Amino acid sequence: MRILFVGDIFGRPGRTIVHERLPELRKQHAVDLTIANGENAAGGFGITPQIAEELFELGIDVITTGNHVWDKREIIDYMNSANGNEASLARRVLRPANYPKGSPGFGWYQGRTRGGVAYAVINLQGRVFMTNNDDPFRLSDELLKQITAKVILVDFHAEATSEKVSLGWYLEGRVTAVLGTHTHIPTADEQVLAGGTAVQTDVGMTGPYAGVIGVQKEQILQRFLTNMPGRFEPATDDVRLCAALIDCNAETGRATSIQRIMLRQE
Repeated sequence: MRILFVGDIFGRPGRTIVHERLPELRKQHAVDLTIANGENAAGGFGITPQIAEELFELGIDVITTGNHVWDKREIIDYMNSANGNEASLARRVLRPANYPKGSPGFGWYQGRTRGGVAYAVINLQGRVFMTNNDDPFRLSDELLKQITAKVILVDFHAEATSEKVSLGWYLEGRVTAVLGTHTHIPTADEQVLAGGTAVQTDVGMTGPYAGVIGVQKEQILQRFLTNMPGRFEPATDDVRLCAALIDCNAETGRATSIQRIMLRQE
C-alpha cells in the first residue's frame, strides 16, 4: 500500500501547485491514500469549507490542520455539520485531537481506501513553544485503543524537533508513520524505525519558498527590524510541492520505505 502525505499547503500558490502536480503525482506513484495538511490553505492562515472541498476533488482523502485551524471561522460550522457522519466530507477535515474537550470537530478519522483497506489518520499538536494542549503522547495511547485499522498515519503539528522525534520513538511499532508539520522547512531525516514506523521531523511546506516560511520576505524583515505588527501576505515565487511517500504492508501497517518529494512549479 502506498500513502502520499502533502506538507502544509500555503495560500493560493500552494493550492495552485497542488492542482497542477498532485493528479500526476498520484498516478505516477500509484497512490492508494492521499493526506494533506491544509491549515494554511486560505491566504496562508486557516482553511475554508470551499477550499477543503476543492482539495477533496483533487483526490485528497483526509485534510489535517494545526494551530491556524480556527483562523477562518466558517470552518467551525463546516466541521460541526458532519455531526459524526463518517460519510460526510466535513468529517474528513481534522483539527488536533489533543485540543480541549468540547472543541469543534474531530481529531482523528478512520475509513477505507478505494481498494477497501482500512486506515486511520490522527492529527496532534505539540506543546513546546505552542499553546497549552493536552498531552499528545498519552492521548495517542487512548486513541490507539479505539482504532481498529492497522494502517495509521499521524500528523504531528509541532514546533520543536525534539518533541517530534520523541513522538516517533514513542509510537514506534504502533503506527505506520509519524510525520511532522508546522515549521514549513523540509528536513532530511526521513527513516523507517526498526518497529516499522516511518518518521520525518517536518515534511515541509507546499507553497512559495522565495519568502519566509511562505510569507513575503519584506513583511517579515520589517517585523524583525521594527518589532511592529503588520499584515502578512503569501509570497509568490519559487513555488514547490513537498510531500512524503510511504510504502507499507496493508495487513500489518508496518512501513517499509519513506521517500521525500519536492516538485517545483512547471
